[in-house]
Amino acid sequence: MQDIRTERAARNADIQDRAAQEMAAMGVDAAFISRLVDRFYGNIQSHAVLGPIFAQKLDGHWDAHLATMKRFWSAIAFKTGAYGGKPVQAHQGVSGLTPAHFPIWLALFSQTLDEMESTPEAHDWFMASAERIARSLILAL
Repeated sequence: MQDIRTERAARNADIQDRAAQEMAAMGVDAAFISRLVDRFYGNIQSHAVLGPIFAQKLDGHWDAHLATMKRFWSAIAFKTGAYGGKPVQAHQGVSGLTPAHFPIWLALFSQTLDEMESTPEAHDWFMASAERIARSLILAL
C-alpha cells in the first residue's frame, strides 16, 4: 500500500513539475494568475451586461470570490488540485444567467488577456481552458 502512495506522490510531483515548466515557458506564474483574475473581474464589474449578473451574486463577497478564482486558475494551470469547489453548483440558480452570457464572458476574458499583453501561447492556453469551462457550465444550465 505504501508503494502505491509513493508512486502516486511521485507521479503527481512529476505532473506538477511539468505543468510549472510549461506555464513558465508561456510567461505564466502565480503573480500572472493573480493579475489576470483581478483585472478580469474588474472588467466584469464594470461590464454593462455581465456586471449586474455577477453583482447580484457577489456584492459583499468579491474578495472571497477573487481568492477562490485565483486558487481555481492556479490549480488548473499548475495541476495542484488546490481547488476543491463545485463550479457547476456555484453557477446554478444565478438569477438572469443564461447560455447567451458565456460568449460575452469569453470575449471579455480574451480582451483581458490582450490587455495584459500575455504571450500568444498563454492567451491560447487560457482561452482553450475557459472555453472548456464555459461549455461544461452551459451544459449544466
